[in-house]
Amino acid sequence: MTQQPTDLRRIHIFDTTLRDGEQSPGVALNHAQKLEIAHQLARLGVDVIEAGFPITSDGDFECVSRISREVRGPVICGLARTARADIERAARALEAAARSRIHVFTSASTIQIEHMLRKTPEQVIESSVGAVRLARQFTDDVEFSGQDVMRADFDFVVRLYRAAIEAGATVINIPDTVGYGTPQEYGALIARVRDEIVGGRPVEISTHCHDDLGMATANALAAVENGATQIECTVNGIGERAGNTSLEEVVMAIHTRRDHYQAQTGIHTREINRVSRLVSRLTGMPVQPNKAIVGENAFAHESGIHQDGVLKHKETYEIMNAELVGREAAVMVMGKHSGRAAFRKALADLGYLTDGTNDFGLNDEALGVLFTRFKELADRKGQIYADDLRALVEAGAEVAQTFHLASLQVLSGTHVTPTATVRLETPDGLREAASTGDGPVAAAMNAISQATGITPELETYRLQSVTRGNEALGEVSAGVRFGGLTVMGIGLATDVVEASARAWLHAINQIVAGVGKSRLESETTV
Repeated sequence: MTQQPTDLRRIHIFDTTLRDGEQSPGVALNHAQKLEIAHQLARLGVDVIEAGFPITSDGDFECVSRISREVRGPVICGLARTARADIERAARALEAAARSRIHVFTSASTIQIEHMLRKTPEQVIESSVGAVRLARQFTDDVEFSGQDVMRADFDFVVRLYRAAIEAGATVINIPDTVGYGTPQEYGALIARVRDEIVGGRPVEISTHCHDDLGMATANALAAVENGATQIECTVNGIGERAGNTSLEEVVMAIHTRRDHYQAQTGIHTREINRVSRLVSRLTGMPVQPNKAIVGENAFAHESGIHQDGVLKHKETYEIMNAELVGREAAVMVMGKHSGRAAFRKALADLGYLTDGTNDFGLNDEALGVLFTRFKELADRKGQIYADDLRALVEAGAEVAQTFHLASLQVLSGTHVTPTATVRLETPDGLREAASTGDGPVAAAMNAISQATGITPELETYRLQSVTRGNEALGEVSAGVRFGGLTVMGIGLATDVVEASARAWLHAINQIVAGVGKSRLESETTV
């Protein structure tokens, strides 16, 4: 490998998975899920967590407040428009944070100022100055953004950002909100911001790129080459429309090509794969197999020539080691003859157990439940791989299991009305119910609803294979709404109908526990 330099610039990683990422269509995270992601982001070592947009709803306010109270390490950030109510609401939500930031935003492009804000440029500058000054009354760390800078008149951008800096902004963020820029254009824009706006003052330049033309990562890296010291990004690149700059891609590009970028981040790279899987599971958004860094095929070699080269020397076709991002290079094989000791050792090797303690709630009781599920799966599937074990752990109970699936029977065929019979274990004893549906999945869900007395509305349904082969473990994500609650149920099984039933039951258990939240769409975004 190329000799790496030692005198490197520090690039700060600003994670907006919980704010911009949650605005992905079909995604609605509850408080417990957001907090779980926030804790994992802290373990990952991000510098800033944008926890939400507190003014949008009581639920978002409460979630930002809880993250501020419970998560330590990163700066906790709340988003706000230039309105006084937004800023004061964000400040209250961040009161318990050890380190807080208020992120104030407006619009910079003529098209947004005229058609969305319906203000004059002078009014935009005036409101921005007032907002930054107000935010500085609550925190010394204030970030300022003007949406759609890539399409804005640069003379106005200069006036707007200079005014924000003079008002007290410590970070100026340059959003390509609609993903319009090319790396050459965006890099040149950052260079002009550096030279003509910042001009050597102690103000951090931040980049926020969307992926509408597939160039978000390239644009963010071009910004680093031209003086940016903060990258705003999301895990797996999720976000509105085509998503945002991918955290794992920019981090590993900077790490692998330190010789080129002359920079480094504070990210603990071995946590990357874990946080990627967590976000994918809780949002119900699968990671495409060929996704850089975290995709299933990212470190797979099928070509005979590639396999031969890698076996002789990894660096012939691998520019980074899989272990560096928290993945294992070798396949782990376990089966129905494996005992508890081997099961615990496998979980320890995957990082879920360390000297009997862990950050994943795996006490002896939880391990016993997981081991039972592992043996059931091994009886059906035969060989169990690392991804199977991860799925079992990560799909573990997030809430109290009021209802537990004891048995499921389904009758279906081309000329048969699909019928399902379920038996559930409850605190009051066994309940049994039977129902029909348009298909076996619908029949199973209807039977569970009849047995529990709870009938949510199914909004999204996703099925993906966790591992390969005819007996691969299937994962179902079911997004449901019940009154004002929106939750995501997860189910795992080798049988897709059973996986669907488990996902439906998981969602119902969350509804019973009351962990869902009403989700209001943000009016505007950076």
